[in-house]
Amino acid sequence: MQAETVQHLIALNQKFYQSLAESFSATRGRLQPGVLSILEGIPGEESVLDLGCGNGELAAELARRGHTGEYVGVDFSEGLLEEARKRAKGLKARFVQAELASGEWRLESGDFDWVLAFAVLHHIPGEEKRLGLLAKVRGWLAERGRFAHSNWQFLNSARLWKRIQPWAAAGLSDGDVDAGDYLLDWRRDGAGLRYVHVYSAGELSELAGESGFDVLDMFSSDGEGGDLGLYGIWGKGNG
Repeated sequence: MQAETVQHLIALNQKFYQSLAESFSATRGRLQPGVLSILEGIPGEESVLDLGCGNGELAAELARRGHTGEYVGVDFSEGLLEEARKRAKGLKARFVQAELASGEWRLESGDFDWVLAFAVLHHIPGEEKRLGLLAKVRGWLAERGRFAHSNWQFLNSARLWKRIQPWAAAGLSDGDVDAGDYLLDWRRDGAGLRYVHVYSAGELSELAGESGFDVLDMFSSDGEGGDLGLYGIWGKGNG
């Protein structure tokens, strides 16, 4: 993928989450079953880095569970971060505004027991940007830390198929993007477009290997059919 296309897709998603933060937040009032199952493996004292923390529903859930470890939430949208700060009461939390696909931001601390990226990787365009972010994730993990993430499998829903739009709607062509890339519309409280990449299990495994991770677990969850999210739990590996 050309660098210009990568930046175009990043800007597209930035515009979406800037202009429709309130509308999007209203649809994210509960955590998905796959996320909750992963949280069961985080007893309470671990340090957690939550990439793409959104409106803070995960932070609120950790607070409800009495989590005592450090929590850092990162998101691009200041509107969503405002909601997240309100929901993190009782949690030892701080929040950072940053564009995850950019290589120009840093964290003040590292060595997290868990790095979480739920519904994040599928918004990162191009292999170079994905590998760049994963290199950072690996650097932030403690030696025995875990990286848990979910990736939208909307093609398993006939209803969501109807959200697919031609790339011309975003000023691009099919030849500009990679296999597995899609443009989806938004139909609540205003119109919007989002870039999404659909990963296969094999593609995720290859990505893990290329970035120095070991795949510890992979499973499907969420939605009526239990297959709208593809989850991975990776270890730091020796790479």
